[in-house]
Amino acid sequence: MITGTTEKNIGQISVLGAEAAITSTLTKTYDKDGLVLYDVDINSEIQMYPQPVTLKWIVPAVNVKGVWKPTADFSKRIQADWELGDMESRISIDAPVISLFGHNDHNVLTFACSNAINKLEMNARLREEDNCFHCHITFFTEYEYAMKNFKVQLRLDYRDLHFSKTLREVSQWWESYDALKPAYVPSSAKMPLYSTWYQFHQNLNEELLLKECEVASRLGYGTIIIDDGWQTVDSNRGYDYTGDWHPERIPEMTAFVNRIHQLGMKVGLWFSVPFCGRKSKAYKKFKGKFLTENHRWAPVFDPRFPEVRQYLIATYANALEHWNLDGFKLDFIDDFRLYPDTPLSQEDGRDYASINAAVDRLLTDVIKALQDINPEVFIEFRQKYTGPAMRKHGNMFRAFDCPGDATMNRVRIADIKMLCGRSAVHSDMVTWHEDEPLEIAALHMINTLFGVPQLSMLLGDMPSRYIKMIAFYTAYWKENASVLLEGDFKPYGPLSNYPIQSVMKNQHIIFGIYDERLLPFEEAYRTVHVLNAKMSEQIVLDFKSDFGGYNCCIFDCMGTIIEEKDMLFKQGLLSIAVPKGGMVQCLKQ
Repeated sequence: MITGTTEKNIGQISVLGAEAAITSTLTKTYDKDGLVLYDVDINSEIQMYPQPVTLKWIVPAVNVKGVWKPTADFSKRIQADWELGDMESRISIDAPVISLFGHNDHNVLTFACSNAINKLEMNARLREEDNCFHCHITFFTEYEYAMKNFKVQLRLDYRDLHFSKTLREVSQWWESYDALKPAYVPSSAKMPLYSTWYQFHQNLNEELLLKECEVASRLGYGTIIIDDGWQTVDSNRGYDYTGDWHPERIPEMTAFVNRIHQLGMKVGLWFSVPFCGRKSKAYKKFKGKFLTENHRWAPVFDPRFPEVRQYLIATYANALEHWNLDGFKLDFIDDFRLYPDTPLSQEDGRDYASINAAVDRLLTDVIKALQDINPEVFIEFRQKYTGPAMRKHGNMFRAFDCPGDATMNRVRIADIKMLCGRSAVHSDMVTWHEDEPLEIAALHMINTLFGVPQLSMLLGDMPSRYIKMIAFYTAYWKENASVLLEGDFKPYGPLSNYPIQSVMKNQHIIFGIYDERLLPFEEAYRTVHVLNAKMSEQIVLDFKSDFGGYNCCIFDCMGTIIEEKDMLFKQGLLSIAVPKGGMVQCLKQ
């Protein structure tokens, strides 16, 4: 047990910042083979607003190539301790985990906290004076409410494993807590999805949408999300009319949804959860019950008021029941937060002092109300609110908006996927310019395939070659969905934006290669698929041993078979010619 405020040596943890009236204890509860668990207890004899308390320890900077954080995107580099800004985690922002990885992609240290709801700050930064990483987790940087007791667990993983495996095990550790059990994932959450956003924005047209659904359904897209614009005829990309949720642009919503159902597609609607526009009736009704009215887009509901929560819950429940919906895209959850003008404490009608706890209560009640109506309802959240607490409340987690950016889409899918277990991880919606060459458009598709593909393109007037390409890769994804969604996922080279990814299940492995790299081949898999998501037409396999003969079939990006031949997979390098945006499928003889 460690108690007090004195810094310890390397390998030990300091508890800093505890006030005289607070007792801070750190008890090691598990220590085996490089995995260590601590119980952290912070107690006071009286209710009080605690000052920040920090857990701090030091790790030698030996074989550390970069630092992985849940939404670091392209910036997984080492950060110096004089650089400002820590990672923030709370229910609707990120996840409380950081991983230091080595030059071979193996874990050096992955540390995580069980506190997935309350705000904390954490980091691992290099100090040049001692060439060590100074790691910390700081609690109570927000003064939302007075408290007497606080208890969390800290998990330190020093094992020599691939960093993605340590992150996956952190996700499983979170799932072991009763308060962090993930929601049920219906089949509708695992279907390729068509979105209206990038092509229609707020200018929705019912008849054109129905025509698009006809094409999308034929291509294998089982769900449509009708994004912003259905609730208002205003097209200014603003949120002045959010809060009432009357379908002004699609006035006969139930009939419209039923017509889409007749095409074989599920239907979800977009809702901006926290925003209450000044031109809405709800704004007048809930005046004085906002976290802030100074948000750049719209006033933000205060979920600490039970009547606010009930209003939001009833809004979605009524939509689900009366419009015959199948699911929801619940957006902007991360804007539920503490603002400079937010009133504190549990008073004036608020039944919660903590905003984060109130958000947890709101979303707990939302999914229960919706599942009581339809147990198969899907709920989509997007980054950054894809952490372990949000997995209780949603079953689809989408990469944050990155229109036209295939590389960012790939990186964000991978970063979510390593922490999301069985929850469905979706790509951002694929979109490209109408003059994009076919093979490059195919790269956009391939970059989504390790998640559930989403598409936002006008399909009705698209050239037939592009339609054929979309159909090929959508069908391929559906045929291999159990491997792509449930297999052992391994992204290579986090500092290089995952230039190779693989997923393996039951001796069936699928590789995606996105840069000029040797493709490591370490065992005799029964079935091998390699997706060529780069602009050269050579894939080079690096065999670590002799693996025998394989029958190989090479496809172009439209699914046309270019060549079929037998190949001997023997130790060393083998180059295979594969078209840009195409693939090779190999079956062991």
